Amino acid sequence: MKAQMVLGFIVMMFVLALPVNAGGKGEIQKYFNDAANKVKATENVTEKRTILDESLKGMTKVLNMVQSSPFISNEDGTVIGRIKASLQVKQDELTGNNGFTRVPDTQLNNFSNYVVQSMEQAETITISLVALLLIIILVVLLV
Repeated sequence: MKAQMVLGFIVMMFVLALPVNAGGKGEIQKYFNDAANKVKATENVTEKRTILDESLKGMTKVLNMVQSSPFISNEDGTVIGRIKASLQVKQDELTGNNGFTRVPDTQLNNFSNYVVQSMEQAETITISLVALLLIIILVVLLV
């Protein structure tokens, strides 16, 4: 029984080390698509802005944690850094920081669509399965 567990563990480690093409992009896109649906479902503009703000901050927090993980390769860290930079620009647009004009209350639904579309149109993201799994786990646990 112990030999089977050890063998299973070794096989899992090899599987987790395989690269996955664009897997992270789909999870991030789904996360923001869910946030956009929540924004469109509410009428209160303060709640809309809060949903957008918290979704951007939440994903940035998750990506910070994944990027600082010792299991993440330098290449994964670079890709995650580019995603975080893109999210920071969107956060600045939403709040009107760093030279951006704040997104008007009447445009919050459109802005939520813009965030989702920008994730769809982003360059192909290649991250390892380990990074993808960490992102998924942290999104589920923290957000």
